[in-house]
This record gives sequence, structure tokens and C-alpha cells, in this order.
Amino acid sequence: MGKTKHTGPIKLDTSLTPSLWVSKVPLGLGKIKPKHIRDTLKVVWENRDNLPYAYRILTQGVCDGCALGVGGLYDQTLTGPHLCTTRLNLLRLNTMPPLDPSVLEDVEALRKLDSTALRKLGRIPFPMSRKPGENKFTRLSWDEALNRIAAKIRSINPKQLAFYLTSRGMTNEVYYTATKVARFLGTNNIDNAARICHSPSKTALKRSLGIGASSCSYKDWIGTDVLIFWGSVPSNNQPVSTKYMYAAKKKGTKIILVNPYREPSMEHYWIPSIPESALFGTKLVDDVYQVNIGGDIAFMNGVMKHWFEMEEKGAGSAIDHAFVREHTNGFDELKAHVLKPDWDLLEKSAGVSRERMKEFAELLAKAKSGVFVWSMGLTQHRFGTDNVTQVVNLALLRGFIGREHCGVMPIRGHSGVQGAGEMGAEPMSLPGGVPLDEENIKRMEEIWGFEIPRWPGDIVGVSLENALLPDDHERKTKVFYTSGGNFLETMPDPDFVKQCLEAVELRVHQDIILNTSTLVDAKEEVIVLPAMTRFEQPGGGTSTSTERMVYFSPEIKGPRIEEARAEWQIYIDLASRVYPEKAHLIQFKDAQAIREEIAKANPNYDGIQHLKKQGDVFQWGGAWLCEGGVCPTPDGRGNLIPIEIPELRKTEGQFYVTTRRGKQFNSMIFSERDPATGGERHDIFINPEDAKKLNIEEGEAIVVYNQFGQLQGRAKYADVRSGNIQVYWPEGNVLLEKGVYEKFAGVPEYNVAAVVEKADTYYAHKDTRYVEKRIEDLETEVS
Repeated sequence: MGKTKHTGPIKLDTSLTPSLWVSKVPLGLGKIKPKHIRDTLKVVWENRDNLPYAYRILTQGVCDGCALGVGGLYDQTLTGPHLCTTRLNLLRLNTMPPLDPSVLEDVEALRKLDSTALRKLGRIPFPMSRKPGENKFTRLSWDEALNRIAAKIRSINPKQLAFYLTSRGMTNEVYYTATKVARFLGTNNIDNAARICHSPSKTALKRSLGIGASSCSYKDWIGTDVLIFWGSVPSNNQPVSTKYMYAAKKKGTKIILVNPYREPSMEHYWIPSIPESALFGTKLVDDVYQVNIGGDIAFMNGVMKHWFEMEEKGAGSAIDHAFVREHTNGFDELKAHVLKPDWDLLEKSAGVSRERMKEFAELLAKAKSGVFVWSMGLTQHRFGTDNVTQVVNLALLRGFIGREHCGVMPIRGHSGVQGAGEMGAEPMSLPGGVPLDEENIKRMEEIWGFEIPRWPGDIVGVSLENALLPDDHERKTKVFYTSGGNFLETMPDPDFVKQCLEAVELRVHQDIILNTSTLVDAKEEVIVLPAMTRFEQPGGGTSTSTERMVYFSPEIKGPRIEEARAEWQIYIDLASRVYPEKAHLIQFKDAQAIREEIAKANPNYDGIQHLKKQGDVFQWGGAWLCEGGVCPTPDGRGNLIPIEIPELRKTEGQFYVTTRRGKQFNSMIFSERDPATGGERHDIFINPEDAKKLNIEEGEAIVVYNQFGQLQGRAKYADVRSGNIQVYWPEGNVLLEKGVYEKFAGVPEYNVAAVVEKADTYYAHKDTRYVEKRIEDLETEVS
């Protein structure tokens, strides 16, 4: 996969550079910005009962926030300490005491709380159960809980059993054990949080380059000619990355954002761990290309079209023909496809003028190196895999693969999610991320010693929907076992998701806290199991960062929830009770034994068995995958793939709608106000000119609606591409259509068309033919 290894961290240039300052006024006074000092003091206060333990987690543990992979306060990229408020906000999840058991006596009262309030109640103290009609949770012993679950699993067809694992703080050891246990129990219905975020990234990278992860490292940002962020706001979601951007700017890197909204935190940011930036702020991006929501493919098509037209006019070559000739397939087909659409179509779809596309094309043409980074702005579409494939097409044509300061990088927002698929915790693959085919099945059967089911498993959205199938259907989901996760807040159409959750006969919630999903009835029973955090796991655990660094996080001495258990131990105990006659095939004596087996099951992870103490780390695949242009595809070449321009489904007077994040981690909200934008949770971001055409004043109550639902909020004027609006997630999920999954990777569609109106107009006509007609027009256009 890769041979070259990066050397140690780069020394950060801290010399003053006034040209990068946002303001000469110290600390950004008067500016809309994160209040790092205030938030840090708030976190200290929240953790005042366990401050020594909190300090040990920060200084000894591997961050359980995003997937940048900070170990203690340091990483492998830059010298100096790193700390972000996202990590600080998550700290309380690890240090808080158990909730008061008396609150479990009134479920109706708990249902009046949102997930933020439920989280603040404290940790789940013990196993417990609730059946339909009961208004309280009943305490169980571990034996009672696991015996009930085991008995139910034995009574059903394995195709009626589904597992799901989310990733905040989850380790590779847990993912791997769950993968093994699911197959031991006879099911391939196992999935993880990547399904609703970066599954198209893995799928696209596999078909284009034969890899399932970032081809480069964070160090490649620093000194590359151009660093492009596509639909990604790492300043909000991976704040430590702003330090890498600062270092890149110091080296002369141009940073470009391709996004419908000019994200304020990407244009200027106050980086708390760099004194100059903490005082005066840093201008991060050099330019913003404001595409339509869903317009990225057309935009990139236009860029490539400019390149080919430049060559035809003898105006020079932007394409690295030597690299393309030696290391790619499909050039002629791609060229013919890209030249086909006319500029009017490209401009309309992209929302960007031909001239601006040319500027971007020339910028890349002049660059000798480039790193392309993307996130859910590209992946959470019904054409997410095609979005990412188009990015890879650009990189291959420029030869920006397999060498220093070059590469393609899906930046992960969860600390554990990169490892989830690599441990095989998904329905279509096994450890190593390899397909569930006969050759790979037989190899794993030799390692595991038991038979693996041959039938294809279902992605998590389908497993949820399968709960509504007839009782005698072989794939009706009767037992749904979820480690973490809150589908009421992460999936489209929350009311429908609630119906699915209620239709499951037995639901198991293995978690550290309660959330709104935990309180939904099940057809027969809900069982809740208290889990340990990453930092409590006996023998420590590992996680894999965006750049493929596998970090060891040790067990950290501190207070414990008496009955909480390591998640991998829970899975092993359960499986042993389901099939006691085969229990010897599923045992691990400790976490080290799991790591030793991972090294055999996934050859890329050969080295994980040597990670045993704080600071231990290795990077699988080396500094660059596809090093020297040689890809792990059957013929060693990358694939240039023609991508169709998607139909963007809206008519005059309608808007493209997408979801955005505020001060939150996944669906966990930490503040009603977004410090990066000043937006409140019910604000709807709209272009001022669009608003004025509708006679909407800033701050005025408005309604966004379509055939799937309606959302009331307030108009917030924002520099977003005309014809597009943004709403906060998960509040905006009521507007999204259920059951729409991307055809290659299965990510749900998180973008939609809708009508925007003043609230008084909407409610005055809500029960009339007027609103009905607007929705009918929308349905006709979509169909």
C-alpha cells in the first residue's frame, strides 16, 4: 500500500505575520467567534467534582472527539500542545457520576426532556428493562439482562437480528469484537456510523483507487500549493485542523473552500493554542467558490472542461499526461464525457459562472501539488459516491496522488469511525474492509473457527425499516442491538423512525447515557446496558485517525460506574450465552488478545499488536497510499470514471435545502447559539436578496415546508448561494424524505427541495388549497 514513513512532528513557525491577522483588536473583541477562554472555564466548572481525572484523560488519553487523532495534548503533525473546545465539551461524558435512580421511576417525565437535558442527568448506572405500558425502568442484574437477550436471539432467525455501532469513543477492539460476534450469531446485519456520513467516501475511493481511506497525511497540508475543502468546515467540526491550516498558510499554501455558504469560521479563526492567532485571529481561506447544494459535480465538470479546452486551443496543458498515461485507465472516455455538456447547463447546475470555473481550473493548473479534503457536504447526497469520484478524477488528472503534499482525504468527524469499516463492522465486508465474498469468507473462517453467513446483510436504515415487515417475514427485524446512537435525531423523518423503533420486538441500548431513542417503546421490551468509556476499558484500546494513524489509548485510573462493563466484554458474554456449546470459539482473555487477532484478520493492521502503552502509534499503509502512482487495484492503475451531472430537483420559487452543524458533536448539542455564525438553533440561513424577494425581514418568523414536513424558524441573512438555504441538523430532519439511500454506499439523502414562506402567510393558508398546490408542484418536479 505504501512504503515511505513520515518523520517526527513539524516545528511550527510562530513568527508574527500581520498579513494573516483578522483584526488588530486583541482577542477578537466585538467579533462573532468562539469564546475559547470562557468555554474552557465552563468545562472546568462542569468537571469540578472530578478535575484530576479529567486532567488525566486530557493528558494521557487519545481524543474521543473527531478523528484528527490527538494523543494526550500532542499529535504526529505539529509540535506544541493541541486542545479544542469540542474535546472539552465531550469531557463530561467521561467524568460525570451515575444518574439518580429515582428519575427512572417516571418515563413520561423523562420524555419531556430533550437529549441535552437527558445527557446532563448522568451516566446509566445499571442494566434495566422497560416493557410497553410501563412508566418506569426496572433494574436488572447482568445475568438477567443478558439471559433475556440471549433467549430472544435464540428464538429468531439470524436474519431478524441487527447490530449497530456508533463511534464516539468506541475503539477498534470493540468494533472487531462486535463484527466477530455478529457473524458468530449468524447475522451479517451489522453497521456503523459511517453509513450516515462517509460511506460514499470509502466506496468511491475503492472504485477509483482501490483504497478505503485517506491517501495522504495531515503533514501534506503544510507546504502543498493548494489545499481545497469541498463541503467541509473543519474549523467547526475538527477545530485542531485550524492549527494545520495556520502552518500551511505560513508555508504559502493557498486554501480554497467550495461550499454554498461562506463559512465565517473558515475565513477567520482565533486558534487558542497559537498566541498570535489567539490574539489577532487568522485569515484561513483565500477564496470561496459558492456552488449550489448538489452542484459540485457540475462545477468539477466545468473545471475539467476548461482544462480540455485549454489544450485544444494550444493554451498549455493542465493535465499531467505522463501520470495519466502510466497510472490511469479511462482517460479518453472521461474526456469525451466532460466535453459533452454545454456551459449553460454547467452554470445552472453548479450555480457558479463559467469565468469562476475557469479561475479555479487555472489555479489547479498552475499548482504543482494539491490536497483535496471533503466531508458531508459531498457525501450526504443521493449521488454522494459520484461526488467523491469526481474529486478523485480531478486529482488523477493533475497527478496529485501518491507523493508528498498531494492526496485525497475524507476528513472524519468521529474518533473511531475510520476503524469501524476496517474492523468489518458493516454488512458487505469483513475485517480489512474486504468484500463479503467466498475467498474472504473462507480466510476469516480459518481465523475464527466457525461458519460465516453467506447472505448479504442490510444497512442500518433498511434494518430499521424491516421492523415494519410482516411478523412471519424472514428479514423482519425483531432484535435491534445498538451501541450508542440516537436514530430519532440522526435519520430523516423522525416520526417514521419512531414507528420503526416501536415495531422492534426487543431493542437493546448499550450506552453510557440516556437519549430520546432509549425512551421509545418496543413491542416487547427495551433493555438498557451500561457501557464503559474508552478511558475505562481494561487493557486500553486503539482508534484510527483520518490519516490512518492507529493510536493506543491506555486505561486511565479514575472513578468508575460500578456496574458498567467494557463493550467488547458485553458482546463476548452475550454470544457465550446464546450458543454456550460454542462459547470457546468467541473468547478473548483481554484487550491485547483482540489486538493480536486483528493483526491477523486485517493485514494492514499488522503492528497493532505492539501498541501497549501511552504514546504508541503506527500509520498503516505508510505516509501515502498509491505511492508513486501505483494503486492497489487489479492492474495497479487508478480509474478515471465519467460522472453524470445529477438533476437538481427544484423549480422557480423553491429552494435547495441542506443541513448544517452548530456547537454540537454529531447530534449532541452543547449550545443553542453557534459561536461561529451567531446563529440560533431555529435560524434558517437564507440569502438576503432571496429573502427580500419574498418580503422576509431578518429575524422574521418563516416556515420551510415540502411534501415530507414543515419547519418553523427565523430568517437569518447569510452569504449563502442564492436559491439555497441551510437549516440546523437534527432539527431540519423533519423536511427529509425517508427511505432514500445512495445507490452505491447507502447513505441517506440529507438534501431536499422546499418552499419558504413568511409564517403568517403559511398559517393563514395552511388549511386551504394554496399550500396543497405548492406541495403538489414540488412533488411533480421531483417525480
